[in-house]
Amino acid sequence: MILPIVGYGNPILKKLAEEIPQDSTELSGLIQNMFETMERASGVGLAAPQINEGIRLFIIDSTPMVEGEDEAPIRKAFINPVLLDEFGDEWGMEEGCLSIPGVRGEVYRPESIGIRYFDENWMEHHGELTGYAARIFQHEYDHLEGILFTDYLSGLKKRLIKAKLTEITKGKVDVDYRMRFLKG
Repeated sequence: MILPIVGYGNPILKKLAEEIPQDSTELSGLIQNMFETMERASGVGLAAPQINEGIRLFIIDSTPMVEGEDEAPIRKAFINPVLLDEFGDEWGMEEGCLSIPGVRGEVYRPESIGIRYFDENWMEHHGELTGYAARIFQHEYDHLEGILFTDYLSGLKKRLIKAKLTEITKGKVDVDYRMRFLKG
């Protein structure tokens, strides 16, 4: 089922997401719906707060970003993820967000990270991600912390996009996926 993606200005996007109890059994359907929603919106990641669920869950499919690159794609769900370490050089890349359509900005992030998370079967994993996978993880992890990529932009860039962000809060965007907005 395709779910509506909440737009910029929705308070859930700025809240700390809650841990998911390990006895939760309803996650497989939600994860499948999140993948369908992300694919319909042509995204590479989607966090639960973006579909109005304040829980620590996100999905990633790096395939579109790594095609033609020397990096293996990852497609998985991350339940109660923890960012353990960031290392390597920071590199800038223009980022966007399905909750903030039409707005992009350069964000600097470390090239590699150490992580811990649970998969859909509640198996715990530890590992490292590098490159695009690390970047997508960090972007989606930020959503669980109530941080948006626009929070990293310079004061000048924030002033330049302020009108566009206001339009998004009012639902004045042209996207080909379902969204939910605050009406002003």
